[in-house]
Amino acid sequence: MDYLYKVLGIDTKYSDAEIKYSLPNFIYDRYRLQQVSLNGINAVFVSPIGSLDPISSVKKHIERIAVFANMPAVLVLDNLQFRQKETLLKNRIPFIVNGKQIYLPFMAVYLQERCDSPVPKNEKLLPVSQLLLLYFIYNECSELKTSKAADELGFTPTSISRASRQLENAGLIKVRKNGVQKIIFTETSPKELFFMAKEYFCNPVKRVVYVEKKHIHDDLLLSGYSALSEYSMLNPPSVMYFASNDITRWTVVSTPDLVDIDSQYAVELWRYDPGKLTDGTCVDPLSLALSLQNDPDERVEIAVDEMLEKIWSK
Repeated sequence: MDYLYKVLGIDTKYSDAEIKYSLPNFIYDRYRLQQVSLNGINAVFVSPIGSLDPISSVKKHIERIAVFANMPAVLVLDNLQFRQKETLLKNRIPFIVNGKQIYLPFMAVYLQERCDSPVPKNEKLLPVSQLLLLYFIYNECSELKTSKAADELGFTPTSISRASRQLENAGLIKVRKNGVQKIIFTETSPKELFFMAKEYFCNPVKRVVYVEKKHIHDDLLLSGYSALSEYSMLNPPSVMYFASNDITRWTVVSTPDLVDIDSQYAVELWRYDPGKLTDGTCVDPLSLALSLQNDPDERVEIAVDEMLEKIWSK
């Protein structure tokens, strides 16, 4: 890295050896790892793929990489906001912001030139746009006529056209015309597209309410930890979780907090119909993964990764 040598005279040599640490797949899905030598001190450069996860999660990931590699792990970024920097410093997480900041506590180095101002968040996908993209991914990113998507998902052609325009403007898909037909396509694999879109996806769950068991019927799909326990080796939760996009249905019979673990179930109120992408008894795995992506429990993170790998391996 020229920046390290130019500013501090640190000679950076990259290793050609393949990284073979026994790390979970979710680490390799989120970061590129490169072993380096910094003036003869071995370290691992950790560069995020796509947008940066919450710093609380990044901290756990960096610490885990360092343990498995048995050498310091250095987070390498293009930009860093003030609060993020303060959290990294507080937890002594090494980082480099190219051209701006260097913090390598294992070498007693801290150089700060400036922080970045907060950048506007990327526009989140509309519920219809998110459904369309997930439907496209489930169909292995094969060319898709918008008219077929409208029929399959139960939306008007106008709604699907608007959704495809948002996805195209975000650079997630391409659209071409064949006569009057509009066709969605991409050269990206389903797995790559899913992680590319991570910063645009919204959490499908608006909020969670708690409902007496007698009000839950067979028309509801399992969601949350209950669905995850069906898709992975995670143990079922003590309170069952269900999904619904009909908010008014639960207004009178629900409570905002769990009152009685023996007589209540949790109902997640979704932004879109959770039944659009599944024909089973659980919400679809990709939407489920998005609903749990910021869960602080590492067991949940590992279970989500296990569930996603089953999709990508098909």
